[in-house]
Amino acid sequence: MQSNHRAESANFTLRDEIKAYWSTRAATFDLSPGHEIFSEEERAAWHALIGRHLGDGYGRKALDLASGTGVISHLMDDLGYKVTGIDWSEAMLEKARAKAATRKRSIRFQLGDAENTYEPDDSYDVIVTRHLVWTLVDPQACFREWWRVLKPGGKLLVIDGDFVNAGLAERIVKWLATRLEQYGANKEPPHPPADMMTTHQRILSRVHFSDGARADSVAKLLRETGFSPVSVDENLRQIHKTQARNFSLLKGLARGLQHRYAIIAEKPEA
Repeated sequence: MQSNHRAESANFTLRDEIKAYWSTRAATFDLSPGHEIFSEEERAAWHALIGRHLGDGYGRKALDLASGTGVISHLMDDLGYKVTGIDWSEAMLEKARAKAATRKRSIRFQLGDAENTYEPDDSYDVIVTRHLVWTLVDPQACFREWWRVLKPGGKLLVIDGDFVNAGLAERIVKWLATRLEQYGANKEPPHPPADMMTTHQRILSRVHFSDGARADSVAKLLRETGFSPVSVDENLRQIHKTQARNFSLLKGLARGLQHRYAIIAEKPEA
């Protein structure tokens, strides 16, 4: 019996643990500010970010990787893209499909892996990811796959952040927010259960960017894959401003102090 348990543990890889974690989070994912969109002002801020880097869709094909409950897929659909969302959590996909049905959107959601999409070569005009890169076990393998499925001249938009390292100002604000919350003076949206937070930290300590997914490090790997040009946009202030309305003053301030960014990378024309 013990040997069977050891064999099961050995076969349960980090990637399996990440998949299980996000499948569990699916039930409450859309309740969290910063995951789902809670106002039309925030939706407009996201549209502006996507629009200035990718432009309007005009029926062009977009691939949303780690699409989760479909938040980014819907933003892309709003802008006129023909969207496919891929996620490896069936629980997330169920939420995404239900949301698309409610909004009467023809977004295709399918089970898949960001490292092995099984999509045809040179098949998408744009690829977009949000909060995926920091979780990657082998980012270069993923970037090569994304390069493969992008059309020549296609663009990749990575929206992510460093959720490990905090500057002094952010640490002070978070410390104050925690203390006030302990005394009931700082109300926040519900936190994930403690065991989920422990799992999150265990996963974070073992992924490629365990020391933090800094924009320059991600951009460097994208350039090494062959993307060019690659540029970094750290001006996400309008998005953070609209999200902050759903947090306490201190938590909203802390979010704005985090190292969050968008990276735009292009696959050169053949």
